[in-house]
Formats: sequence, C-alpha cells, structure tokens
Amino acid sequence: MDVKPGPRRLARQRQESRCKPLRVRGLCVALVLSSLAVDGRSEIYKYKDHKGVTVFTDTPRGTSFVKVDLKPKGWIDPTLSASPLVLRQRMVQYKPFIEKAALDYSLPESLLEAVITVESASNPLAVSSAGAMGLMQLMPGTAERFGVRDSFSPHENITGGSKYLSHLMTLFDGDLNLVLAAYNAGEGAVKKYGNTVPPYTETQNYVRKVRHYHRIFSQ
Repeated sequence: MDVKPGPRRLARQRQESRCKPLRVRGLCVALVLSSLAVDGRSEIYKYKDHKGVTVFTDTPRGTSFVKVDLKPKGWIDPTLSASPLVLRQRMVQYKPFIEKAALDYSLPESLLEAVITVESASNPLAVSSAGAMGLMQLMPGTAERFGVRDSFSPHENITGGSKYLSHLMTLFDGDLNLVLAAYNAGEGAVKKYGNTVPPYTETQNYVRKVRHYHRIFSQ
C-alpha cells in the first residue's frame, strides 16, 4: 500500500532537490557556473570530493567549501600583439553583420567594433579561461539568454552580443562605463557596488580599453 508523504516531508524534499550539489569535471565547469549565475544565486561554493570531482553548490556545508568568484569572465587583453591597423583590417569580413546589428539595436558601429576587438581581436573561435566564447565572448548563460545557439557563428555571436549591449544600455541609462563594466563583470556586480564600475582590475582595464578603441574606430 502506497503512503503519500506529508506536507513537511514534501517541503523538505523540494528544498533538498533545489540545493542538491552539482558534480562536474573539466569543460562542464563554465556551463554550470553560468547556469547557476543566471538563476540569480549570488554566491556559489565548490569543493573536491574523495574521487577528485569538483562539486558546486549554493548551500555550503562545512569549512571545506570555497567561494567561487563569478564576476569577471576571464578577459585577457588580446590586442597587445597587433596594431590598430591590423585589428581594423580583421574587422572588414564582419562588417555586414556589425552594420545590421548596429541598425537593429540602435548601437554605434564603432562600439561593436571596439567590443569585438577588445574581447577577441576578431577571432571567432576565441575562448576565455572562464568559458566566454566567440567574437564578443559570450558566456554560455548569456548566449542562451539572448537566443544564440552557436557562439562560434560570427553572425549569431554579434547579434547576441549586440542584444546584450542594447539591454545594458537601457538598464544603465546609456552610461557607457557601466554598460561595459556589466558586459565584463555582470549586471549584478555593477548593482552590488552602487551602480559604479566594480573594483576588479580586469573590469577596470576592460572598460578603459574598449573606450580607447571606441574612440579610434569613431574617427
């Protein structure tokens, strides 16, 4: 005879289901972290179990859990090995996609060119240490959020990145410093620090670099 669990037991089961840790290896890590961040959980922790598998959870149990920094997305300046002229030449093949995205989402072409340059130096196959991908270095959660199925497709990547920039422009009232900071570190990081550029070295350098190339490509 089947016995239905009582209300308290059902509530406990739901709570345990929500808080169940995720065990992942290697390439899955970026996808898992991204999905947790998109769900709105502000703090994620990790530890390695007895089999050497990394476990991620938003409900740490014990001192062996280490807080994970979900903010900057592993940006390392890719423009240092090329001159502005070379970087501008690399952009030519993507010009039709940039022009369309700029028109569709009311963004300056020079801004899209600057973001592409600083994010990937126009390499459509670029992948950051945190798992950001493609020309505009979309994190997996961001790509999914803005309808990008293939982040290595120049057309899809530029479209998705432009949608995200347009969203951030609305969210931060066109303040370019905050828009770029959020593109790198996440909307939550900007809000956490009172709508200012977060005190992350990566993010501060990123904002300066994009604004630099934005000026260059505007000329």
